[in-house]
Amino acid sequence: MTDTNLQVILTGRPAPAVTADLFALQEAPMPVPGPGQCLIKTLYLSLEPAMRGWIAEQANYQEPVPLGAVMTGFTVGEVIASDHPDYAVGDLVMGRQGWQSFAVSDGADIVRKLDPDLAPVETALGPLGINGVTAYVGLVEICAPKAGETVVVTTGAGAVGSVVGQLAKALGCRTVALTGSDDKVAACLEVFGYDAAINYKTVDDLPAALAAATPEGVDCFFDNVGGAQFDAIVDRLNVGGRVAICGTIAMPSFPLPTGPRVNRQLLIKRARMEGFLVLDHLDRFDELADKLAKFYRAGQIDYRVDLADGLAAAPAALVRLLAGENTGKALVRVGAPA
Repeated sequence: MTDTNLQVILTGRPAPAVTADLFALQEAPMPVPGPGQCLIKTLYLSLEPAMRGWIAEQANYQEPVPLGAVMTGFTVGEVIASDHPDYAVGDLVMGRQGWQSFAVSDGADIVRKLDPDLAPVETALGPLGINGVTAYVGLVEICAPKAGETVVVTTGAGAVGSVVGQLAKALGCRTVALTGSDDKVAACLEVFGYDAAINYKTVDDLPAALAAATPEGVDCFFDNVGGAQFDAIVDRLNVGGRVAICGTIAMPSFPLPTGPRVNRQLLIKRARMEGFLVLDHLDRFDELADKLAKFYRAGQIDYRVDLADGLAAAPAALVRLLAGENTGKALVRVGAPA
């Protein structure tokens, strides 16, 4: 076993863009587990659009990652040494061990154990994990779509949006995606089964394109971006419409932007809008992952992976994700099983 631990630390703040030089690679001593702890070897780490907010100077829903600290992130890893009663050598776990090759854990940052016989372990960071749980909570529990209703999803080809669309389709809904390239439009239609998809970057008239794609209006809106797309879709809400706010990547976190006020539209449509954080549901991951696994085993959830190799590739891969250049769930392969 190596005697060093490769880590990626945060060295700067976005100004306002996230760039690869905000991170640095360093070697640290190999961590040694103590009583009641285990040593985890990182196999995969997950990249999220929310990381832009995690490293911003101003705190939003959690304190920013400190400068000089290991970058925060969800991971899949293998227990390679243990003095913990709940985790044995060889166990595969999904947790928040961050951007490093090895991590010591007392179990507090482990979300769940994984069964590699049920699905490839990387799905625990995608459709059967952080992204799938996000999709399920926002769509099924907040929007609560009914068969025959119209569901619109921004970043419809993304790691969260693609699952939202497929769950909505499995529940009998008409599904419409907004996405940012012709290749992603094709993926929405051909891989993720949307009924319609719009390239918001190239369409001449977004409200007109939405009207054509949603002739009976919008009953459920799962939003990952905010901004102009949000404004246009909210204008299509039906009476009793439901909106789940998952992300605001199209808007600056600070200062808060100004734009159309939705108060009147929510009033006259008797609509409901609710924001949510998947971090509030970590204690339900086993329950929700089991529900998602049923859709997966039934062939109702497909997924694509945009894989980078090695910790050193993580910063550039995050920049690509934030620019919308990824072509699937953004993962970094850190190590191989022991």
